[in-house]
Amino acid sequence: MAATSLLGELKRRNVFRASALYAAAAWLLVQVATQVFPFFHVPEWVVRWIIVAAVVGLPPFIAFAWFYEFTPEGLKRQSEVDLNESIVHLTARKLDRWIIVLLVFIALLIVVQIFVPKHATESTDAGPAADVPAKSIAVLPFENLSKDENNAYFATGMQDEILTRLAGIRDLKVISRTSTAQYASQPPNLKIVAEQLGVATVLEGSVQKAGELVHINLQLINARNDSHLWAQSYNRELKDIFAVEGEVAQSVADALKAQLMPAEVERATAVPTHNEAAYQLYLQANAHFNRALDQDVLVPRELPQAIPLYQHALDADPQFALAAAALGRAHMHVYFYAPDRTDARLASAKTAIDRALALQPDLGEAHYALALYFYWGHRDYARAVDELHMARQSIANSADVPRMLAAIARRQGRAADMIAGFQEATLLDPRSSSAIDQLGLGYAALRRYADADRAFAQAEEVTRDPVDERVTRSQSLVLWKGDLAPMRSALGSLEPGSDAYAGNATGYFNLYWWSHDFANALRISQNNSDDAWSDTANIALPRLLYVAWAQQAANDPKAPETYAAVRKTATAAIGEQDEHADPHVALSFAAAGLGEKDEAIREARRAAELLPTSRDAMSGAAVLVYIAQVYVRIGDYDAAFDTLRSAQPRLSGNAISAALLKLDATWDPIRNDPRFAQLVMQFEQPVDIKPAP
Repeated sequence: MAATSLLGELKRRNVFRASALYAAAAWLLVQVATQVFPFFHVPEWVVRWIIVAAVVGLPPFIAFAWFYEFTPEGLKRQSEVDLNESIVHLTARKLDRWIIVLLVFIALLIVVQIFVPKHATESTDAGPAADVPAKSIAVLPFENLSKDENNAYFATGMQDEILTRLAGIRDLKVISRTSTAQYASQPPNLKIVAEQLGVATVLEGSVQKAGELVHINLQLINARNDSHLWAQSYNRELKDIFAVEGEVAQSVADALKAQLMPAEVERATAVPTHNEAAYQLYLQANAHFNRALDQDVLVPRELPQAIPLYQHALDADPQFALAAAALGRAHMHVYFYAPDRTDARLASAKTAIDRALALQPDLGEAHYALALYFYWGHRDYARAVDELHMARQSIANSADVPRMLAAIARRQGRAADMIAGFQEATLLDPRSSSAIDQLGLGYAALRRYADADRAFAQAEEVTRDPVDERVTRSQSLVLWKGDLAPMRSALGSLEPGSDAYAGNATGYFNLYWWSHDFANALRISQNNSDDAWSDTANIALPRLLYVAWAQQAANDPKAPETYAAVRKTATAAIGEQDEHADPHVALSFAAAGLGEKDEAIREARRAAELLPTSRDAMSGAAVLVYIAQVYVRIGDYDAAFDTLRSAQPRLSGNAISAALLKLDATWDPIRNDPRFAQLVMQFEQPVDIKPAP
């Protein structure tokens, strides 16, 4: 009975209502403090004391509600108020109304937190920096403190793996490795670094590996005021290092108050392999792969070293899904950029990717690799896009995903989507030339060379090694203005024997060809050891074909012999993979060089059938330009003009332009034709950018 009486008295005195009102008000106050105070740089200790005060204040408030009552005469002790004169029932109504009001505010705040994008509502400063999300981070390269410099890959690998785990958290904005790689481990001015990368926080660290022991020191810094948000040191055995990356990702997310879904927590803390030897092999392979990813010219040198390391990692741990996905991606990069356009290379990629997905069906890296397989290997854009969307579920902050979606849009002729996609990619990878360079190539394909030049200039500014970007920009200037001087200067700065020199062999050939210096064009094509050269539209032709062109232009009697060798190689390639247009283009040129007009026309038409612009807007347009060249070489000038006119409204700006028509020796036989001047005028017009319906 006593308990019943006490409960009834608690209700009568509105203690429960008062407690509910206090709890709602305190929760709302804490939420407002944590969301608003950072805008005004209020120290975090103020927020902490507000939380402590809210908790500590609850018991006194309950006691107050028990002992005191508001009356018409003012505040009185409950013992002094006659029950017949008590107005607690009126106070209860007022409390109910206040509780309802607070609950409405709480509901609105919850709705805003759930449905309003965090990146749009949270920033760390006023002015230009107001667009920077508070929950944004760049993971700078970790300093290698190991005495053995050969362990540098381990520090780089630790940084890359922690960054990858953070990148899977949707509530964060995480900058890609390709942008952070250019900075020092501990830059002197973090504020400038953060402004350049568009982030509010920076994670710095150092790694020291000695035998089986690893020491890791990390600190998360608010770049605006240089304050430490979180710091931790780890001393672990190598076999226990896998768990550290997950702990760090979880701690950083907590420090940034990121909201993690259960699947994100699982991915962030997952251990990719329990085999330390496999993991070290994987990190070593990543070091080679990343160098190739940063510079396409290094693909032939670096990826043949990465691929066996990935394979050894899989041999050491057959359950290592991440290594299988990386192996598949590496094979696809060799297929596309080396270029090794063989069915065997495609099959190797597919085997590795299938293995990764069988081990871990939701692995974002595996879905991304499969997207490359469908896109680069088969031009199956629909399936590639599906895989990219699946990849985005677990690698939400990957700049590669929007960049590849933009590249697919370019192949489909969706210019507006292409431009928007490359611009989106630069937000996650602002200090890398990759997405910016692709944006420039996209503008050039549309013959919007002024826009392309601005993009290439930006890419040259942000990249660690501007040499390659300088060459790319100079080639675009030739297309735009027909000016060979910048290209001559850019290529002249390359050191003979260097990777950049070897990787720009086609650039040297084009410079000499456009200069009508056929002797040097022949020299550069003969001295290179690559089997095939790929152009800006990714059409891969035998290097010997370039040799044959230069020999013919230089009146070298060996030209027919070289054309015959190209014919043999191309015929063999067609026998293995008839569905590819590239060997048909090569065979068409070889037949033209040997005076076989009918064969040249037949193979040219076959190439156009296999790769029409409806299947690939950019490479298909380049094929049309090559076919027009074949027609010029066999003397069918009417067909050449017709083909060039059909290429004009396409994304052919990287293959042909008004300036290049005037410059390229290929068009010398038709330059005095009355139709030529009109054709030049047509190619001065840019391609329309039409938004996708």
